[in-house]
Amino acid sequence: MKTKILFVVTSHDKKGSTGEPTGFYLGEVSHPWEVLHEAGYEIDFVSPEGGKAPVDGFDLSDPVNKKFWENETYHRKIENTLQPEDVNPDDYTAIFYAGGHGAMWDFAGNEKLAVIAAKIYEKGGIVSAVCHGPAGLVNIKLGDGKFLVEGKKINAFTNEEETAVKLDKVVPFLLESKLIERGAKFEKSGLWQPHVTIDQRVITGQNPQSAKGVGEAILRELKK
Repeated sequence: MKTKILFVVTSHDKKGSTGEPTGFYLGEVSHPWEVLHEAGYEIDFVSPEGGKAPVDGFDLSDPVNKKFWENETYHRKIENTLQPEDVNPDDYTAIFYAGGHGAMWDFAGNEKLAVIAAKIYEKGGIVSAVCHGPAGLVNIKLGDGKFLVEGKKINAFTNEEETAVKLDKVVPFLLESKLIERGAKFEKSGLWQPHVTIDQRVITGQNPQSAKGVGEAILRELKK
């Protein structure tokens, strides 16, 4: 039985032309990490460019964030992420795309990551994502040429949430709209409400409030 899970984090550190910093959202890594790590899974990190991943939402008053950040092994991993070409998809039972606004700039267009995710999925593994992480799902194609999300119930950061944080004109595309364009059956709850969707080994969460729930859903699915 494979006990490794691949977490994908962004390499992108600016919100478009605003100059404001961004990166992966710490709580969207730490909360699923805690659930899966404590269940005995080993987690590796990959980013589009490899190396040190930029971090956003850096709040160590959150005890789970603090626990992750101060774990020497995992701190070293997040400061030295793998490059996509370093990854053997056969090693992993699941892939998880963490959010943070940076993901909107460098997840969708990364073909190597899309191929890794498709291989994990087509060997019976899980593809999962939270918040802006589903940007990594929009261009994943399966062996039959169809988009992974086509016909599946999918959830992600909503157009309303993007408007609420005043970045709807800054991000390169609206995630909800793009997923619908790809054939997803988009589900959503109100602003900042936890919402986790599971459909045929694809697990997606709406926002940072859904991160732990995605981790728990991955764990339940792995135990099947």
